[in-house]
Amino acid sequence: MTLAARRILIIGGGFSGMAAAIELRKLGADVDLVEIDGGWRNYGAGISLGGATLRAFRQLGILEAFLREGAASDGVKICLPHGPQVAELPTPRIAGPDVPGGGGIMRPALARILAEATRAAGTNVMLGCTFTQLQQGADGVDVTLTDGQRRRYDLVIGADGLYSKTREALFPDAPKPRYSGQAVWRAVLPRPPEVNAAIMWMGRVKPGVNPVSRDQMYLFLTEHRPGNEHVDPATFASKLRELLAEFPAPLVQQIRAQIDERSQIVFRPLEGLLVPRPWFRGRVVLIGDTVHATTPHLASGACIGIEDAIVLAEELGRAGDLAAALHAFQDRRWERCRMVVENSARLGQIEIEGGSKDEHAQLMRDSLMALAQPV
Repeated sequence: MTLAARRILIIGGGFSGMAAAIELRKLGADVDLVEIDGGWRNYGAGISLGGATLRAFRQLGILEAFLREGAASDGVKICLPHGPQVAELPTPRIAGPDVPGGGGIMRPALARILAEATRAAGTNVMLGCTFTQLQQGADGVDVTLTDGQRRRYDLVIGADGLYSKTREALFPDAPKPRYSGQAVWRAVLPRPPEVNAAIMWMGRVKPGVNPVSRDQMYLFLTEHRPGNEHVDPATFASKLRELLAEFPAPLVQQIRAQIDERSQIVFRPLEGLLVPRPWFRGRVVLIGDTVHATTPHLASGACIGIEDAIVLAEELGRAGDLAAALHAFQDRRWERCRMVVENSARLGQIEIEGGSKDEHAQLMRDSLMALAQPV
């Protein structure tokens, strides 16, 4: 196989960066991965995953580890505020007939699974390190690292997230992340037996739960917040209980009663970003949240970032010419990623405005059908 780039640097050790390292090592590339966080930590509570993400896990070789440590199930139950189920959103078994159509896992657990696979693949991981300068030439990129090293690469992959320094260096005029008008609350709690699949309750705010292990579940709640103001962490528990108070469903009230000041609650304003093409310049290419950060309405942010990594590796292994490989990567990814970012934003807008439930449901169905298509 003729690789379009053999010596590769990945900036950022998040989900998309690690996925890129795993796939490129399969092709025989020499891969360095730099991650600014010396502890390689991943913050957050749980993460909900669709069938397309599980299909990507199968490609990466981590599906079995996910199924051991996370939870997989079929369908999403839609319920009224006082409890009765009124619909079920189907989740096709995209990853194969033997794999449920969706699931959830603790974010730190998924990060650990990917980190172990990244190291096992033979990636040279440098923690507490990033770049200070990128200098491109016709046949390589000279990279100065924060530890003082200067290394030369055939290709640099920027996978350093929503507030990417690589994007700033490459495209200083690129759009900035934009607040959506919504925020999400997340918490991990003991899982009662009746929570064996994802459940959502429809109301002024939108709470839901999803199993993330054999004995834990992940609570999420989307709230409309016109301003992106600071929320004091000392008030997290009381504010989350207040938001859940308007849902008389017995299960919601059971969950609400478990929340106290000792609960690990994460609050995050929802921001989005879609960088117009091009996503590369010369020998530096951007993937994941660096160019297409999405709100969580389609549970597909991690999915499209990991898919980026898989497609980029495929194109680098298919084309002898680097520019041709990067053009092909971009052409394969643009429409799918645009769809996820823009449709997720529209779903949030409908929720904020109290808009058409029919449009919301149709957009969800259309988006999930599109995500089920081959990458």
